[in-house]
Amino acid sequence: MIEPGATIGILGGGQLGRMIAMSAAQLGYRCHIFTPERESVAAEVSAECTVSPFTDSAALARFAAACDVLTFEFENIPTAPLVALDGALFPGVRALEIAQDRMREKNFVETLGGRPAPFAQVDTEDDLACAVERIGTPGILKTCRDGYDGKGQWRIDSAHDIAAIRLPGAPCVYEGFVEFQAEFSVILVRGRDGEVRFWDSTENRHVDGILSQSVWPPCDAISAQVEDARKLAREVAAALGYVGVLTLEFFATANGPVFNEMAPRVHNSGHWTIEGAATSQFENHVRAVCGLPLGDTATIAPKIAMDNLIGKDALTAHQSLADPAAHLHLYGKRDARDGRKMGHITRVWHRP
Repeated sequence: MIEPGATIGILGGGQLGRMIAMSAAQLGYRCHIFTPERESVAAEVSAECTVSPFTDSAALARFAAACDVLTFEFENIPTAPLVALDGALFPGVRALEIAQDRMREKNFVETLGGRPAPFAQVDTEDDLACAVERIGTPGILKTCRDGYDGKGQWRIDSAHDIAAIRLPGAPCVYEGFVEFQAEFSVILVRGRDGEVRFWDSTENRHVDGILSQSVWPPCDAISAQVEDARKLAREVAAALGYVGVLTLEFFATANGPVFNEMAPRVHNSGHWTIEGAATSQFENHVRAVCGLPLGDTATIAPKIAMDNLIGKDALTAHQSLADPAAHLHLYGKRDARDGRKMGHITRVWHRP
């Protein structure tokens, strides 16, 4: 167990790191942020910050020596420099390696009995043509690495669209579209002793590829498929020897849950747990990586909605405080760009 007063090192300086650090402070820990960005919303609420590229092995070694345990707040971190830190890093490097590559991730999930959308690797224009012919349209071409919130993606509605696409010069994956009733996440926390706890699954609604809203309770299609999805998530966590919060995203379809992608970290669709669950995803992540007993994940209200504040939505966000059910979280970002997550509002209704 990591004793109170110790230092948790967090790789990444964004809003997820900010919320982890705030929960860590509540439990008596200090946080040290490692980020390549000079302006860091996580550093604003942490005891220390190291500003250096993730590829600087010497800086990473000094950072690790100054911390008692390490974690990360997003998955797009070069893994090679982290190998030397793996004994102190929770979750481990292997979870990052798999989540960073969409092809590897889909193949990994398939070996555990999961069912992703139809997919094919695309490295050349001929590969793309063959993938579209075999899988059909509509579909979506994604870079295997990087890309999130709709970035690094190209929709293909017919074979004629292929001519207009210029491949990015990096490995890609073509995915067939899935007919689905709803989207949902399975979010779990796994302790160092292997104990697993799940939060309830909300219904996730997206706009332009970005999560817009998560609501509880979800539709019936999701409720009927959560247990099957949880089974896969538990197997993924066990196969990885995972410690911390893990998220798997799914489509609820007529034939059961279809795996979309995984995130080896706390997740946007779990922000509602701060006010809506007995123990939030952020606190339980800290508990897990520090070797503490896990907290109760029960939902504490019959109706909950979390809305992301995107871009200029944040400029009028304080008006939401007139609603007694609203809990406002602004991340401290200065530039309210289009498509940028600036904060969120969680509304918790304790009566039906």
